[in-house]
Amino acid sequence: MGRAGDGGTVMTIRRFEDEGVETFEAQIDGETIQWDKGLSYARHLQTEQLLSAQVPVSDKPDEMLFIIMHQTMELWLKLVLHEAKLVVSALQADDLDHAVKTLERIATIQRHMIHSWEVLATLTPHDFLTFRGFLRKASGFQSHQYRELEFLMGNKREDLLIVHSDDAAVHSRLTAVLNAPSLYDEALKLLARRGFAIPASHLERDWSTPYEPSEAVEDAWLAIYSDVETHWDLYALAERITSLEYYFQEWRFKHMKTVARVIGQKPGTGGSAGVNYLVKALSLSFFPELWSMRTRMVAPKEGPNYADKPGERAE
Repeated sequence: MGRAGDGGTVMTIRRFEDEGVETFEAQIDGETIQWDKGLSYARHLQTEQLLSAQVPVSDKPDEMLFIIMHQTMELWLKLVLHEAKLVVSALQADDLDHAVKTLERIATIQRHMIHSWEVLATLTPHDFLTFRGFLRKASGFQSHQYRELEFLMGNKREDLLIVHSDDAAVHSRLTAVLNAPSLYDEALKLLARRGFAIPASHLERDWSTPYEPSEAVEDAWLAIYSDVETHWDLYALAERITSLEYYFQEWRFKHMKTVARVIGQKPGTGGSAGVNYLVKALSLSFFPELWSMRTRMVAPKEGPNYADKPGERAE
């Protein structure tokens, strides 16, 4: 037993061993609180390293917001990548229940990421210009996690690897993802295993090249959406995959509008066209047939034709 006091308050601390680890117990606000010399909150979350990772390159107070905003975005990207790889594994194992559940989690993360741009939008043009010159060529274009996520979702661009050539480990990881089937490629392989006529050219190919839309793939998705009761699990999967792109594009749009609000039409710090470059990205599609198929869908004919004159309507 031990006693601790602060400002006249005396607290009794009980010491004991639990599974060979020295453990402590005290009554605090009517609750029995325990802690030990093993795994603590700070050790588990590595808070000392995490909270010491904000290293401004200027003495301007608004740079801290800029750093923390981008660091938290990188953490969310890390989680999305983690979850997306679980989706790929589930698709490979024909485990649609886990694939759908994980895609739903990703969608929730993405909505949070979209909303978080509003924090950065509090950085006014004046605020940003106080430290922008200190950033030199550092740019979000160099985010290797963002690049990995784009590769994993299917936007393959081998030329973009050159930006990461100074980091051998990162370059190697990105090269591996570039040369592996994307999440969408795995979904198409799943459709083929289910008996849909997916072209051989879309089941075995050079995975490092950009995806080319296929009418046959569009036909397969259309068949699923035209008979959802028969193909309910594939229909549910398709909607979650569509949401993945839907929210990704919303995140891109919010990014573009935030940049426009902060720097206008200036070039990016890394030399890109800034807002105009981000606008171009909005035209990219990861899962093209899931979008084009919707145009071909038709409603079943029910009831009279209201374009006919009243006396000509079929009963």
